[in-house]
Amino acid sequence: MTTTTPPVPAVTGTHEVLNQPPPLVGHDVAADPALLAAVTREGAGWAVDDLHRLGRLAGGAEAQRWGDEANRYEPRLLTHDRYGHRVDEVDFHPSWHRLMDVAVAEGLAGAPWADQRPGAHVARAAGMYVWSQAEAGHSCPISMTYAVVPALRNAPELAAAYEPLLTSRVYDAGLRAPLGKRGLLAGMGMTEKQGGSDVRANTTTATAAGDGSYRLRGHKWFTSAPMCDVFLVLAQAPGGLSCFLVPRVLPDGTRNTFRIQRLKDKLGNRSNASSEPEFDDTVAWLVGEEGHGVRTIIEMVSMTRLDCVTGSASGMRAALVQAVHHARHRSAFGGPLAEKPLMRNVLADLAVESQAATVLAVRLAGAVDRAGRGDAGEQAFRRLAIAVGKYWVCKRQPAVVGEALECLGGNGYVEDSGLPRLYRDAPLNSIWEGSGNVQALDVLRALRREPDSLGAFFAEVDAAGGADRRLDEAAAGLRDMLTERADPEGQARRVVERMALVLQGSLLVRHAPAPVADAFCRSRLAGDAGLAFGTLPRGIDTAALVEQAVPV
Repeated sequence: MTTTTPPVPAVTGTHEVLNQPPPLVGHDVAADPALLAAVTREGAGWAVDDLHRLGRLAGGAEAQRWGDEANRYEPRLLTHDRYGHRVDEVDFHPSWHRLMDVAVAEGLAGAPWADQRPGAHVARAAGMYVWSQAEAGHSCPISMTYAVVPALRNAPELAAAYEPLLTSRVYDAGLRAPLGKRGLLAGMGMTEKQGGSDVRANTTTATAAGDGSYRLRGHKWFTSAPMCDVFLVLAQAPGGLSCFLVPRVLPDGTRNTFRIQRLKDKLGNRSNASSEPEFDDTVAWLVGEEGHGVRTIIEMVSMTRLDCVTGSASGMRAALVQAVHHARHRSAFGGPLAEKPLMRNVLADLAVESQAATVLAVRLAGAVDRAGRGDAGEQAFRRLAIAVGKYWVCKRQPAVVGEALECLGGNGYVEDSGLPRLYRDAPLNSIWEGSGNVQALDVLRALRREPDSLGAFFAEVDAAGGADRRLDEAAAGLRDMLTERADPEGQARRVVERMALVLQGSLLVRHAPAPVADAFCRSRLAGDAGLAFGTLPRGIDTAALVEQAVPV
């Protein structure tokens, strides 16, 4: 049999790369004017140097590679070891662990609860905002670890044992007896397949064991980050739905029963393992009182909702920076894209939306910080404003990321650009910890049960009273909406959306550069714009808005 060597193709000179933007790498993610001003204003100016250091790491090639690899090489479920023993472990790529190590070491998990400096929670939220732009999926266990601490304090003995490790800055991966580790991560198990957000429909049972512990039996439908060390879990005890602490490993070093049935095949958030665990004679300890499970765990839920707002603001900012970078370095139709009036309008509109989200997220973190120091007004404001912010900011992220992706055209639709990952991740925060309807109903519940929260909300809005006619009119219109009693549930989304816009308007009028506040009030409050991004009205200096938001 005779073989011949195929001819070598002729080398041509057609493949010359022109008019492509340079990689967006080596920049400081924390070089964000709206963020830095808000952090200082909310009492964490002392953290700015650390934010810049973290921002340079987040914008570097190494962290970008970690983020790509953590999502490209997804977690793998290992149910058994080679001998057939049940292990229920999840194997992550090393880049996931590097991202986690940075997050914990930078104090983005439970550390603020052990930090007595005013502004500690603001600094932590700003760090989450910056570091999540490197990769968002790993923020799930980081967020839950942060959020578990105030809920766990409903069981003082458990808190005394576990809190020093939950507030540690040491990432200590691997399943071992919790109290023998240098740092712990926490998760949460609430939803079940028959109930979803209606957790009172849960069927997992808890039976007292007679030694102070309980035994759980049942199945959870969506439990993220199953390699965390401990979980807060809702189960039906004799006294009603209750909250329990469930460790993956018992104090004697044996594995607690936590059978992972499968990992979810999700749209986005691919780096983060989300699972369906089964409990069968699983050891647990009561947190709070029997029958008060929702009341106990709601503090954890509230803190994770804060991180949903922060995470969505972070995703918007990452998308905006990508779009502006591309437009500044790409030429079309005779000049740079960033100088084309229509593209400038789009970028400016995205910049206004991003800054409104950032300012609100940091303001909410400030409320958490001051409420934790005994400020009753901030506690009341926080109760309502976090739900309002969670509803609206998380709703806006998919639209912002989608428009930013379009700014890159076909280049934005390929994985190497990073925009597809941002786009897949964008809807998550709106669903995680309660979808839009759940948030809207929670606002109605707060208005009905905690009327002081509405007073605190309007006190914040009215701090800008008289500064902008359009804001004043919008606030008056919102008051009229809130007095309307017909079909309150059916109209809840309209009310909550308006509350969010008025609150953002007040913050921007007081704290943002005048062109930003004017563009927001004119387009969002006075309605002088279309429904799509890029429809800011005449007379707005769109070039100045882009330069202010993303300095060259």
